[in-house]
Amino acid sequence: MKSSYAMKELPEDERPREKLVSNGAGSLSNPELLAILLRTGKKGLSAIELSRRILCEDRNGLAYLGRCRVDELVKIDGIGKAKACQLLAALELGKRMDKLTGTKKVDVHSPKDVANRYMSELRFLDREVFKVLYLNTKNEILRDENISVGSLNASIVHPREVFKPAIVYSSNAVILMHNHPSGNPSPSQEDIQITKRLSEAGDLIGIKVLDHIVIGDGDYYSLKENGLF
Repeated sequence: MKSSYAMKELPEDERPREKLVSNGAGSLSNPELLAILLRTGKKGLSAIELSRRILCEDRNGLAYLGRCRVDELVKIDGIGKAKACQLLAALELGKRMDKLTGTKKVDVHSPKDVANRYMSELRFLDREVFKVLYLNTKNEILRDENISVGSLNASIVHPREVFKPAIVYSSNAVILMHNHPSGNPSPSQEDIQITKRLSEAGDLIGIKVLDHIVIGDGDYYSLKENGLF
């Protein structure tokens, strides 16, 4: 008995592409969606079986892919550089779609607004990324900038790097934000100290720091809401 089948050997209504055409992408399982991106499997494994193997690489399943780099994916038997790039490109498009707003500027009224907008971008990263949102007088986001990558410390999150873009964009205020790869958004003492330092620098030049939001895995922490600066 054969241990695996090519997708073209499956009944037509069980093939991922045909199911997508007939019933929409939402009807497909995660392995089926991945199989469409991979297109082919490897010797002895169909594309769907290879997809299941990828999702079983880590207990976080699909979330695991959100943290992967090309060099990590190609270590999986059956995944070459081309397949790895296809998967990561699709994931990146999903993140960018989540942030699309058309021509309208995004206005923020609460930490939850900010967390909802940037959660998909930051929650699965394997390194800390310190991002700054630059706002106009209506609390609309003019731009956002990644200021540093790596564990936060005062030497790499310097007021000059944070507020130089604010002056260029004629910002009225900024919101600080970074992620915790551990998934726990509780701020460290270093996070609190950096926030106070940047808030004091902003007061000196007339650009207010409205908040510092830490993104975890599906959760967030607002230092302003919790009275930490």
